[in-house]
Amino acid sequence: MNTPHQSLVVWCNCPDETSAKALASGIISARLAACVNQLPAVQSTYHWDGGIETASEVPLMIKTSQACYAQLEQWLLTHHPYEVPEIIALPIVAGAPSYLAWIAQETDGRAQ
Repeated sequence: MNTPHQSLVVWCNCPDETSAKALASGIISARLAACVNQLPAVQSTYHWDGGIETASEVPLMIKTSQACYAQLEQWLLTHHPYEVPEIIALPIVAGAPSYLAWIAQETDGRAQ
């Protein structure tokens, strides 16, 4: 099911708490998501510029709708401090109907 009211969880890692808070606040202010959770820092290991890097990152778990995704992605690409930010959308295949309705209500036609 991939409809405009399809709820998504979008994962996005940030380099630190300050940028995570700023991004979360900006996403909510722009009405691009119903909720953003800032999770505790994680250690990430990845390939970059021909080598293996390890960094502490702060994940954001963003709850939005399919209808808002393109605008959210563009907003993140514009405001994120990374050259290539992690932006991964996963469909929510099941959930409490009232919570999913709330996500739809908060993101339906509200993206600016």
